[in-house]
Amino acid sequence: MRITDTWISDRDLQAVLHILTAGGQKALLVGGCVRNALLEEPIDDLDIATDAVPQRVIELMQDAGLRTVPTGMDHGTVTVIAGGKPHEVTTFRRDIETDGRRAKVAFSKAIHDDAARRDFTMNALYADKTGRIVDPLGGLPDLLSRRVRFVGDPAERIQEDYLRILRFFRFHARYGDASEGLDPAGLAACAEYSDGLDKLSRERVGNEMRKLLAAREPSTTLEAMNRAGILAKVIPGANIAALTPLIHLEGHLPPDPIRRLAVIGGEDPIDRLKLSRAEGKQLSQILDGAAAKSGPAELAYRFGEKLALDILLVRSAMARQPLPNGYEEAMVKGASAKFPVKPADLSGIAGPALGNRLKKLEDSWIASGFELSREQLLS
Repeated sequence: MRITDTWISDRDLQAVLHILTAGGQKALLVGGCVRNALLEEPIDDLDIATDAVPQRVIELMQDAGLRTVPTGMDHGTVTVIAGGKPHEVTTFRRDIETDGRRAKVAFSKAIHDDAARRDFTMNALYADKTGRIVDPLGGLPDLLSRRVRFVGDPAERIQEDYLRILRFFRFHARYGDASEGLDPAGLAACAEYSDGLDKLSRERVGNEMRKLLAAREPSTTLEAMNRAGILAKVIPGANIAALTPLIHLEGHLPPDPIRRLAVIGGEDPIDRLKLSRAEGKQLSQILDGAAAKSGPAELAYRFGEKLALDILLVRSAMARQPLPNGYEEAMVKGASAKFPVKPADLSGIAGPALGNRLKKLEDSWIASGFELSREQLLS
């Protein structure tokens, strides 16, 4: 099997691969770019694996006139700048020590060592500069069947890095066959070693959960995660009952992990998932707006159309109801409305009294459907 996508013929990528092979080294594309190309999914990153040690990579590239950045020398990674673009080149390696969060590695000349340390068989696929697939572990059938399966013993892979528990679910949601259940051996190992999630940083956990919730249809995956007791470890008190109704209401809207997190709920997801300030604000506003009784027009006036739609989607999903009739036109009207009264219009009033008066006038204006004029409000 061979990758025929146009990106593999990119001149700068081919230059980096050629420099390595001309120098007597192996050079193979690996991981996500190979996986996604074969699944006809968008390509995110281009990673190159080689049997050359980092210093050898630097020497070859500099001799060819390319700039290098020692990104992660201890782990074998050198970033090569070709055509103004970064290309990550990493030496074949094997784990010599792991603690469930990070690994110490030794460089290797064998592609099998490099493949055996990877998490899933679909990520242990390589391609040479012509696009020809190199499959040292026989993972290609798993990929073509969209089967997410650990490399070797699932328990060993998980104990090397407990984040692989969440990656197992995230990869199934993104790449797995929705009509098939999760790999039984992998699922059982994830449940058995779920206490290891406590060793992970909130940043790493949050990053994986965002990606999982951003999958097009993560409901069945989260159901399996819930049954295995893993969702409760990540977000105690989470409830996925309203997630499927939300996804149905979303239709063709791009998935939004914070919107979906709002219907799942749970104990302090902002802290547990280390959400950014903007994400935490979005989540709080969605939850507050969903609990209030404001209509589509008022929501759009106060929050803008996008956030107003998030609120309506979450409110409707939690109530198991369709979106309100005419919500789109109402939101357009509310988003464009401008409150006609200014503080200067209320002469003789200051301090808290001014704020209270403005709020009462604004409430009246909203209740009128944004129809009352400045003169009518002030009279």
